[in-house]
Amino acid sequence: MPGGPARRGRYHHGDLAASLVDAGLAHLAEDGVAGFSVSRIARRVGVSTAAPYRHFADRDRFLAAVVTRAADALAEGIARALVAAGTDPGERLAAAAGAYAEVVRADRVGFDVIFAPDLRALHDEELARAGRHVMDLLVAPALELAGPDGALPLVEQVVVLAHGYATLDAGGFLSADRVTEAPTAERARRAAAALIAGALPG
Repeated sequence: MPGGPARRGRYHHGDLAASLVDAGLAHLAEDGVAGFSVSRIARRVGVSTAAPYRHFADRDRFLAAVVTRAADALAEGIARALVAAGTDPGERLAAAAGAYAEVVRADRVGFDVIFAPDLRALHDEELARAGRHVMDLLVAPALELAGPDGALPLVEQVVVLAHGYATLDAGGFLSADRVTEAPTAERARRAAAALIAGALPG
């Protein structure tokens, strides 16, 4: 009978893996890492609770694949912001902070998840690659601003600031009693620009 229980047969091997990761991203955005449930994601896709384990060895490997996709999306958002900001390294890094806040607010996957000790312990090559790519995008303008000794501390400050905006906005704090009508990404960008200006000599 069309549209009946034969749903689980409609996926090719690669299609199901991709669909599971897509559903995992949506689930992660709603429930966070603590609520990441393989069985709930499987039901969301319409397959058996055993189906994900034909593609991912265990929950952590599945989570790593989902976080890798989210990290790639974060890198894409930051890369677009860097291009749009032009050539000034301070403006580029501030724009990257705004992009970080915007993407992480929506996906709930920031550095706290991408570089989580439990996931790093898996030594997942794709996740490591995605994490490095995000860091490289942030470090490049910071190197121009602060040199090799100051770049990483500056990136740390900018990421902590941007992550704070993303987290507080996702929790409703910033929207409940807005100090300004500017979007969260723009507020994070402005705050990062002020931080960068104050952190640099002269």
